[in-house]
Amino acid sequence: MASADKYNVESAEILANSALHLPIAQAAPIYEQLLSIFPTAAKYWKQYVEAQMAVNNDDATKQIFSRCLLNCLQVPLWRCYIRFIRKVNDKKGVEGQEETRKAFDFMLSYVGADIASGPVWMEYIAFLKSVPAANPQEESQRMTAVRKAYQRAIVTPMHHIEQLWKDYENFENSVSRQLAKGLISEYQPKYNSARAVYRERKKYVDEIDWNMLAVPPGDSCKEEMQWMAWKRLLAFEKGNPQRIDSASSNKRIIFTYEQCLMYLYHYPDIWYDYATWHATSGSTDAAIKVFQRALKALPDSEVLKYAFAELEESCGAIQSAKKLYESLLGDGSATTALAHIQFIRFLRRTEGVEAARKYFLDARKSPNCTYHVYVAYALMAFCLDKDPKFAHNVFEAGLKDFMHEPVYILEYADFLSCLNDDRNIRALFERALSSLPQEDSIEVWKRFTQFEQTYGDLASMLKVEQRRKEALSGTSEEASSALESSLQDVVSRYRFKDLWPGSSKDLDHLSRQEWLAKNIGKKGEKLALCNGSMTIGKSPSAPTNNFTASVKAVYPDTSQMVIYDPRQHPGSGVPPSTTPANLAASNLSNPMAAVVDGGSANAFDEVLKATPPSLMAFLTSLPAIEGPMPNVDIVLSICLQSDLPTGQTKKSTTVPSQRTAGPAPSTSDLSGSSKSHPVPSSSSFRPRDRHLGKRKDQDRQEEDESTTVQSQPLPRDVFRIRQIQKVARGGSASQTGSVSYGSAISGDLSGSTC
Repeated sequence: MASADKYNVESAEILANSALHLPIAQAAPIYEQLLSIFPTAAKYWKQYVEAQMAVNNDDATKQIFSRCLLNCLQVPLWRCYIRFIRKVNDKKGVEGQEETRKAFDFMLSYVGADIASGPVWMEYIAFLKSVPAANPQEESQRMTAVRKAYQRAIVTPMHHIEQLWKDYENFENSVSRQLAKGLISEYQPKYNSARAVYRERKKYVDEIDWNMLAVPPGDSCKEEMQWMAWKRLLAFEKGNPQRIDSASSNKRIIFTYEQCLMYLYHYPDIWYDYATWHATSGSTDAAIKVFQRALKALPDSEVLKYAFAELEESCGAIQSAKKLYESLLGDGSATTALAHIQFIRFLRRTEGVEAARKYFLDARKSPNCTYHVYVAYALMAFCLDKDPKFAHNVFEAGLKDFMHEPVYILEYADFLSCLNDDRNIRALFERALSSLPQEDSIEVWKRFTQFEQTYGDLASMLKVEQRRKEALSGTSEEASSALESSLQDVVSRYRFKDLWPGSSKDLDHLSRQEWLAKNIGKKGEKLALCNGSMTIGKSPSAPTNNFTASVKAVYPDTSQMVIYDPRQHPGSGVPPSTTPANLAASNLSNPMAAVVDGGSANAFDEVLKATPPSLMAFLTSLPAIEGPMPNVDIVLSICLQSDLPTGQTKKSTTVPSQRTAGPAPSTSDLSGSSKSHPVPSSSSFRPRDRHLGKRKDQDRQEEDESTTVQSQPLPRDVFRIRQIQKVARGGSASQTGSVSYGSAISGDLSGSTC
């Protein structure tokens, strides 16, 4: 397998299946390759050893078992081991039986606590019963061995526990009914407890994939679910649900950790948890062995090396810890800055300040020494030696190489702030800002400004703020406006941490105004301050009476979740008949529209072409969406105050788009201009019940005047027809609130608007 696909599970399965059909001489290299990548894959070890057993390669089989058994605590593999042992010792008589018994005891000491070990216990008990007894003493010894095996099995939470209990009852009754009664009553509560714990344990075990291969941590859902399943099982075992003695409980916890590492072999947190559990349990030697195994499995894990060194240092093994730190330092060329820093701290703790200083002088010559090393050593020396002059010299030495690092400048400034050395702080800022490029000096300018706001006088504070604006304004068109003072400057000047000089509403307003000010002068667009909308220019090439083709509703990109900024498309135009006043009016109330020319339209434009003109007029009157949802009050206000196109009538022949920006309220109120719309009065808003007495007369009058409406098909809704007719004849009667209100309610005005 290629190195890129080293841990490819599918490729591994294909190789393993191909090895099944090959002679052992050809299959052995494949198994060795697989097991070098997946050393805890019990199923591959079992397949490998069975292939050797099939050709009676006993020596090779023993060697394989010695490599895998203790690292793969899986019952099927261990049962294969017992089969091999019994096969080898069957013809050796008493000596062979003793070897087999020892092998059973060896196996049960490792996997006897497995939930799937029931068949192993049954096989072991059957083997003990089959051992011949030459005399009553041997018979008594055999019965005692069988009884102990049963008693160990029936207190282990595992499959087949109920069957083992029944077999135990039958066994005791077959030996002595009188003795059986006392033994059964003694072990009945222990068995009941084990059976209850088994049922709980089974819930956790069933979540685990026992065929999973050990691969490095990934981001797949399956791997995360398996990690969680093992953590839950470990927590369950640590809780000692069976309330057994601590030695037996610890043995089960160790067994669970070992099984977990078969599948999460490349997870450093599992290794660390295992070692830490040993250390907190008082077994430091076991914790050290776990860390040693962990670094063998994950030799490149820096965090495990630090954790191991920490354990060694806490136990007083300073030289062992030092070797671990030196392994992190490597050959010097690839040493990280963090390794230098941690080794300096280790030397200071274990060998004193002089040893740390000596190493710092060597580390600063390293090609991989960054400003972090200078900062860490200077602060450590200042804290321990209480000598600010020495720490100051370290920072100054670092400036020779790291004057271009803004973070280093800020760290140095913080150190000087601790010394209340305002003179050197100002000098440091001036030196740094004279050499830093503009794009790297933003944070330094910010800190310089904050320093003057806190410790300087008013003149120096204002001077530094102005210098900052001049330095960061650049050569853009907004440079002149950026140099102007704003209320935001005062807010920044007089805030302190999370305390602000104003209400959240006022601050939000200022932020919005600042954003508008930054974007108002951009090329290709002019953002109007009224309603956050956008004004557009005229283009005589646009068609005259084609409102739907000249308006495009633009929607925000919700995936970005920023304030929506509708932009004008190139080549835009408006009908030449539109006057400047009506142009501004229609667009100031239309921040979601942009005029486009007759170019290629996308699928959404095709949908807009089929949209009724009245609906399009309403859509283009909606405000800009500032955030995830519009302001409901503004939308309702537009619904009540907007004047949608109604077409020509006999009583009112002026097309809305051709009305001039005269002072007459009938045009300004109905054109959707930026002037404030009057709130409809109670006289304009007449409830329907006031017209009940005049309903019949109105019906006759509306039928007579139905010819004034355009000849295109009208909606079938009678209420809508009447509202449209009211609009058609209401030019002189009531053109302020009632017409707009009726238009908004009717929804669809007529078949043609312009």
